[in-house]
Amino acid sequence: MVFFQSHGVEEKEFFHWMPLTEYQFPLHFHRAYELIFVKKGKLLVTVNHVEYTLESNQLIFIFSNHIHDMKIIGESEVTIILFSPELIGDFFTEYKGSSPSNPVIKLDSLPNLETLTSIYKQKSFLYQLCGELIDQTEFIKIESSTKTRLLHRILLFVDENYQSNCSLKDVAKHLRYDYPYLSKLFVQMTNMTFTDYLNNYRISQACYLLKNSGFSISEVATQCGYNQLRTFHRNFRAIIGKSPKQYRENSY
Repeated sequence: MVFFQSHGVEEKEFFHWMPLTEYQFPLHFHRAYELIFVKKGKLLVTVNHVEYTLESNQLIFIFSNHIHDMKIIGESEVTIILFSPELIGDFFTEYKGSSPSNPVIKLDSLPNLETLTSIYKQKSFLYQLCGELIDQTEFIKIESSTKTRLLHRILLFVDENYQSNCSLKDVAKHLRYDYPYLSKLFVQMTNMTFTDYLNNYRISQACYLLKNSGFSISEVATQCGYNQLRTFHRNFRAIIGKSPKQYRENSY
């Protein structure tokens, strides 16, 4: 999703949020912290291979560079908040390289995010959540393995190249790794093939464009790396369960 790309790579303070309905996003990571709040319905989130099912008024706190994905279940309303580590610098410094054993927080509701217009209001809201997280859970040191770092590099390659040629052979050539080794590692680390992941990533990008742009369906397909419109339609229906046209019509 355009919303996620490269967020937090630059070291400057930012606070962005957006609502989502009927959406899913495959494995990704970014330097920014991410909060996902379920206003209505259910959401399935996987963080570092641990699966969480969130229900109404629950929020999950995802740390910097943690690999995660999400899938909205049924008719649900979700709000995503991305913010730079610099906004909670004290917390970031103390817990960098750690992971909460329970990252799910129960809230009565989110504040009106439109009123958080100053950096001071944003920090106040975020530090309150940090305090609740510290009170409720322990933090575990995370040792980044060679395999995890390699998976990061593969996911980053997809993020930067999904609009054009982007095969595992391209990845292997770029990273200078043996193709069979990368293929086996990717399945081992994600429980899906690279091709399945790439298609899910491209279709998730297509969903965003169908909802938030004026591009035609054929233009969306091209923007998301599909040279054949028929292939785009087939993959879209297989992953989303409806045609791109139906998806766009249901978004209004």
